[in-house]
Amino acid sequence: MIKKYLFGLGVFVFAFAILSISILQSSSISYSFVQVTPLPSVLGTEVPEINYNLPFQGTVLPDNPLWDLKALRDKIWYFISPSPLKKAELALLFSDQRLAAAQTLFEKNKPDVAISTLTKGEKYLAIATSQETLARSKGMDTTAFLNQLVVSALKHREVIESLIPLAPEEGKPVVIKAENYSKDAYKAARDALYSKGLPVPIDPFGGD
Repeated sequence: MIKKYLFGLGVFVFAFAILSISILQSSSISYSFVQVTPLPSVLGTEVPEINYNLPFQGTVLPDNPLWDLKALRDKIWYFISPSPLKKAELALLFSDQRLAAAQTLFEKNKPDVAISTLTKGEKYLAIATSQETLARSKGMDTTAFLNQLVVSALKHREVIESLIPLAPEEGKPVVIKAENYSKDAYKAARDALYSKGLPVPIDPFGGD
């Protein structure tokens, strides 16, 4: 029992150390960008390419034994963030990274872990949306974040559309269902920007 407690404590300390290093390296969220190449859609036509670069997902992916430590670090980082706007920014970062990771895992022919990563990452998109709403209700200026969120949501739709052909038949409904998070995030950000009298990028996927 004591050994299990000490092991758990050691894991927490290690994760917290990684988090501390991440925060000390930069007081704001920094991105390392990679270009995501659009793939043919399930209908055989080109998926509209959205001008938004996903952040580098890192070298530790969900198929790596160290992934649980990375995920724990993210949760701690999110928990100690001081404001809903900061939480929204982090949630969007985590969602973008997991989307890129899911794409890489599909390309590595690991659909099971890829689909799990995708669905968990899209839930972070919903968290980002709800935290932005909270931040706005507290009088914070979320305009810059909304402009990022609305384009990110479209990028998520683009990438997910391109992943459908890579999913096994039994996994396709799960991937398609995951699109609902990006659809909802786009609509929420769009409506918030409209309420500010600001322009919004058109949804090329024909959403309402």
